[in-house]
Amino acid sequence: MSNAPHYPIDVAAFWADPYPDLARMRKEAPIAYVPQLGSTIFTRRDDIFSQEKRIDVFSSHQPQGLMNRMMGHNMMRKDGDAHMSERTQMFPAVSPRAVREAWLAKFKAHAERILDELAPKGQADLVKEFALPLSGECLKDITGLTNIRYQEMDAWSQAMIDGIANYAGDKQVEARCHAATAGIDAAIDDMLPVVTKQPNASILSVLVAAGQPMESVRANVKLAISGGQNEPRDAISGSIWALLTHPAQLALVREGKAKWIDVFEEYARWIAPIGMSPRRVAKPCNYRGVDFEPEDRVFLMYGSANRDEACFEHPDRFDIMRDTSKSIAFGAGPHYCAGAFASRAMVADVALPAIFARLKNLRLDTREPVRIGGWAFRGLLNLPVAWDVN
Repeated sequence: MSNAPHYPIDVAAFWADPYPDLARMRKEAPIAYVPQLGSTIFTRRDDIFSQEKRIDVFSSHQPQGLMNRMMGHNMMRKDGDAHMSERTQMFPAVSPRAVREAWLAKFKAHAERILDELAPKGQADLVKEFALPLSGECLKDITGLTNIRYQEMDAWSQAMIDGIANYAGDKQVEARCHAATAGIDAAIDDMLPVVTKQPNASILSVLVAAGQPMESVRANVKLAISGGQNEPRDAISGSIWALLTHPAQLALVREGKAKWIDVFEEYARWIAPIGMSPRRVAKPCNYRGVDFEPEDRVFLMYGSANRDEACFEHPDRFDIMRDTSKSIAFGAGPHYCAGAFASRAMVADVALPAIFARLKNLRLDTREPVRIGGWAFRGLLNLPVAWDVN
């Protein structure tokens, strides 16, 4: 067992709001063993920034990890050349050029169509009726699985997210995850002849064209779905909520004093949609007085790093004018999120400007409270709003 200071948590309270515990850990025990999670967690930004790059010690290769067992051995759970080879093969589908030339127009078309249906209603839950379908439709294009519905994309993503965070070993959660991965495999099988005959810019197409083994193709498509649906979905809805609850910040954008990308970057710092990344200790190490032994489990807490008082003034405030250059919402090392360019475009170039331009006098519907939760993955569970139709 880790010799780091032990910091017990109330799991339900930590899920509802992890920030008080994380702030206390940063101050009192920045590297702490949390028995309820069975892991030693890093909470300070500079520790995470430096140690994430030490892949010889804090390895992403986790043969017995939940992600490998639930989804297959994807590039996120590989290090060094094995990781870089598969990342390089995927890059043409998610590069800035691909986003600009292949995906941006499609993203905008999806947003316009969804808003055409939404605008006459005058009220909605924007998680379910805007952020979720927009993220799902965009991800269908990017992955190449255009043969499914966006509802399936979201359900499969959530089932895999729940599965790879199922540290309590809930059998129902595990079964839902297995059902989701089976559905993805079936969708891939249906689309393989299509992308083979008519190659396109999608992840499935470029990985097949690169000659990646099908086992890895399947695992990497599942990886793209597990993170590529929830992160932009939660960033879209969360950024809208943040602006509606901070009208002075929204005014800065409307007045041209800030940009939509500033909103996205600050929201991703303030409430990191991906709040944690796990690592396996590959060899003995001592860091800041803590001994790490092979096979120990470590959690790098991005959500804590991005509220580190040593790096951000008043870190609990949402402030789109702040310098977010030290944010590590997308990671800090070789596993920096491959979909970051697509996510920024989906949220900052499409979703935010479109919805605030289209829905007049957009406001929270106070008849229902907004709910938010999670620590490994964190986001809004609902976003009830209203707007003027006439």
